[in-house]
Amino acid sequence: MKLGCLISGYNNLVFIKDSVKREDNHHQLKLIPIIKTKQVKSFFNTFAPPLAAAAFLLFSPISATPVSSAQTIDIQRGATLFRTTCIGCHDAGGNIIQPGSTLYTKDLQRNGVDTEEEIYRVTYYGKGRMPGFGKECTPRGQCTFGARLEDEEIKILAEFVKLQADQGWPSIETGEK
Repeated sequence: MKLGCLISGYNNLVFIKDSVKREDNHHQLKLIPIIKTKQVKSFFNTFAPPLAAAAFLLFSPISATPVSSAQTIDIQRGATLFRTTCIGCHDAGGNIIQPGSTLYTKDLQRNGVDTEEEIYRVTYYGKGRMPGFGKECTPRGQCTFGARLEDEEIKILAEFVKLQADQGWPSIETGEK
């Protein structure tokens, strides 16, 4: 015996009453969907584009981009500071002076400089052959002889380096022309 489903929106489903367990005299209902080819195509046409877009955004590098304009500005400032201060030795995250001290995650971790705080400290005071760029950097021999950076600039630079390292050093765009 077939009974139509009374729930709104489920007019493509039918219930089939069938005695399953004869010894208990209990009856169970089996839900059997009747799906037409046209409905399947409609479903895919409706939901495939948004699902594909969501999957693309979830797995693309775009999803790691900043969420606010303030963060975008800080990243642009970080890229500009990197280009004017660091790129001479650390082009594309490498290190032309000391190849084992690149700005790639594996080298940062090996050298104990894999947090923003440690990157800030090394940038401020220097380490090994890298000069410090902080206003109060001492000893003088460890510090750059060039222009010094403000604390806020070093903080932005450390955030930028950490972000770039986490992303494998993609191309640096400063937004300048």
